[in-house]
Amino acid sequence: MTHHIEWQHVSVAHVIRAMEEYDRLGAVEFFSVHGFAPATTYELINDNKVYPPKAILGAAYELATGTRLSSGDFEGGKAGAVKVLRELGFRVEPQQPA
Repeated sequence: MTHHIEWQHVSVAHVIRAMEEYDRLGAVEFFSVHGFAPATTYELINDNKVYPPKAILGAAYELATGTRLSSGDFEGGKAGAVKVLRELGFRVEPQQPA
């Protein structure tokens, strides 16, 4: 079930910190720590690196507010995480086939 999340608390700096944590921990540990799964539809692209948009935004929200979100708390697609990240100026694209 999705909840109304106050995304205005999340800044570009929070998203960057979440991406740095992802780089430091690696995907498996990052997903384990934050309770998210790999992206299936979109990818967040920053400095020629690819990140899972929903997981990064969820971690950024926790950094900003101290409140942990679960994957079911918000949408990841065009109306959810993708929209929020794009509004912050990040590049989010449909996933490329492997």
